[in-house]
Amino acid sequence: MTADPVPGYDPRVFRARTFHDALEAFEAGRDTPRGYLERCLEAVAAREPVVRAFACLNADDARAMADTSTARWKQGRPLSRIDGMPVGIEDLLETRDMPTALGCAACRGNFPKRDNAAVAALRQAGAVIFGKTVTAELGGTHPGPTTNPFDPARTPGGSSSGSAAAVAARMMPAAIGSQVGGSIIRPAGFCGNVALKPSQGGINRGERQTTSMSTHGVHAGAIEDMWQVAIEIVRRIGGDRGGPGLLGPATPPAGIRPGGLIVLETAGWSGLDAASRTAFETLLERLGQAGVTLLRRGDDPLIEALERALADAEEVCTAITAWENRWTYRALVDQAPDGVSDRAKATLERAEAMRVDDYRALLLKREVAQRHYAQAMALADGAVTLACPGPAPPWPGDRPGEPLAPRPTGDAVFNYPASLLFAPSVSLPLMGVGGLPVGAQIMGRAGDDARVTAQARWLLDTAAPVVVD
Repeated sequence: MTADPVPGYDPRVFRARTFHDALEAFEAGRDTPRGYLERCLEAVAAREPVVRAFACLNADDARAMADTSTARWKQGRPLSRIDGMPVGIEDLLETRDMPTALGCAACRGNFPKRDNAAVAALRQAGAVIFGKTVTAELGGTHPGPTTNPFDPARTPGGSSSGSAAAVAARMMPAAIGSQVGGSIIRPAGFCGNVALKPSQGGINRGERQTTSMSTHGVHAGAIEDMWQVAIEIVRRIGGDRGGPGLLGPATPPAGIRPGGLIVLETAGWSGLDAASRTAFETLLERLGQAGVTLLRRGDDPLIEALERALADAEEVCTAITAWENRWTYRALVDQAPDGVSDRAKATLERAEAMRVDDYRALLLKREVAQRHYAQAMALADGAVTLACPGPAPPWPGDRPGEPLAPRPTGDAVFNYPASLLFAPSVSLPLMGVGGLPVGAQIMGRAGDDARVTAQARWLLDTAAPVVVD
């Protein structure tokens, strides 16, 4: 069975699948986690042949987990507020009951039969581990088969392609993704999800500790589910080693109006298409009308200095990550040269041309940008920018004999800053351009994940979504 893509995305009317609002029915016996799961599986059957969000679907085990959750709810003893929630896991994170192929042919058949720390925490909270979602190869830029749920000719973004697309296609209420440059927030922006990219180290990465900017995060259909998944994980496993992890309340924080927000243009502003710029400026106008003071680069020297410090964020982020991944990539290429894409090999080639002094200089640039951010954030309660540079671009695939497309999963130009700054960021599905999602994002100070989430919740509750044809 196949299904046509959802026609004409409109953020004013689109409703994602949510879980937090099903709990009352579970408690009253009007619904069960098993019934909820079956509705998710029906959505998978209808949409998966086109969207192709899953690397592996765990339907039989998911039904068993949902039945066990149903029994707990009937006894009035759920393990948490996500007990029974179907959750997808990006195929970069290990799962004891499904392979972990990392979107890479060289890793096909890899089955470590152990759980990533976050996956273990989800199980402890009673979540239903629903399946492994497609990732771009090794979490990089070489795309998998997933398509955008609102136009199969377009990319869903990456690396957490399948996680973003599965939530947007209403296959599940939440999924785990990861980000080094823009791999959570950009696909959320392209697919119309809310998503949290936590402060650096906010969620324990388990075995995924290789790179200094990678983070686990959550895609969801509602900000309530987004926060609940994140906090239930962290309450059980904490953050990365040496850090306190995500801080905040045990239930989703209430909305808080930000008094002032810095509008970050970043390097992406000059290349933004006219319709997306109009949509974003209209959104900013509505925030101003709702009482939010907006500050731009011309309003204060500290903001101008920050913008300048972020001008080469893409170069800094990608080079740092390439250096930190070089040994992993080299081992894979040596072991299975035909199982690694030409894109990954090109990244390895650039990394192996670097010297340790180059890496140290990049770390210094990152530190300087973080100092500028701390100074500028004294002026406001947060920062707002786009989550993606317009609608998801078409992706027809690489053409034989031609150079590889430089950004097949879309441009992360608006996402590198939050990663470089170690800042928490929430994607907001508040714009539709040409019938496709375009997300905004709100950023905060490192460690202020709960406050950023509260501000994001206020924006979603207050700002009328913008639609530009």
